[in-house]
Amino acid sequence: MARYTGPKTKIARKFGEAIFGDDKSFEKRNYPPGQHGNTRRRGKKSEYAIQLAEKQKTKYTYGILERQFRNMFKKANAAPGITGQVLLQMCESRLDNVVYRMGISPTRSGARQLVSHRHITVNGEKVNIPSYQLKPGDVVAVREKSKSLSAINDSLANASHVYEWITWNGEKKEGTFVSIPERIQIPENINEQLIVELYSK
Repeated sequence: MARYTGPKTKIARKFGEAIFGDDKSFEKRNYPPGQHGNTRRRGKKSEYAIQLAEKQKTKYTYGILERQFRNMFKKANAAPGITGQVLLQMCESRLDNVVYRMGISPTRSGARQLVSHRHITVNGEKVNIPSYQLKPGDVVAVREKSKSLSAINDSLANASHVYEWITWNGEKKEGTFVSIPERIQIPENINEQLIVELYSK
């Protein structure tokens, strides 16, 4: 499946924030890319352009392609609750995102790779689908044969974030997806209502 593999800093500069995590290059040049990025006067964006940019930012943040994202929106729209919040909760409940949140990988793209390469188990079973939707109570663990991987151990050693909806056991290298996070527990700077308005047109 095709995914964006180009310069991440360029995308971060496009949206004006480091959506892929800490980025020293972005800190140095946190203005839009292009020859006139730092000086060009930009006209007022249309309502549609603002909504589209928010959707694109969300897709890049979670590493989701358009068709997949649209299908997620349809499911969120049909589910009970506030559509935008349900959409973000579905993004956060993806296996690759939870692997990232648990600190097993420092990036979502790295977490996606670990899942795809069968380094991760869910409830003791190997799962290689990054978009796999976790349910409260699911146990996510590093596969026994993969516990010695330096990439995983280095990431766990540097992990500092703690999330109320996830527990982690460092000795066993496994964690529990305790509950679907509330909107206030999701730290991403996303205005989900703009996405709802875009798809509702």
